[in-house]
Amino acid sequence: MSVIYEVNLAVEPAIEDEFADWLQTHVAEMLALPGFEAAETLLEEGPPDQPVFSVRYRLRDRDALDEYFEQHAARMRADGVARFGGAFRASRRILRRIG
Repeated sequence: MSVIYEVNLAVEPAIEDEFADWLQTHVAEMLALPGFEAAETLLEEGPPDQPVFSVRYRLRDRDALDEYFEQHAARMRADGVARFGGAFRASRRILRRIG
């Protein structure tokens, strides 16, 4: 059963455009990993002084997500930190379809 891996990224307004450009490349790299099937990137309609990007990845199943955590997550997360340091915060959720 497919799962949704949601990553929410609150960024400082000063880096919003650069972050958005980087995020497109990052999402493409994620989609090249085993088990990742699709992604949707959204920008939350909130206060302009606190941009929040939300990426919802659809994965084949929970095993594929676990494989990502074990083999790729540290490297993929480190890239954003190396580029933007503390200028963004990330939170994550794992969702599964019901019914």
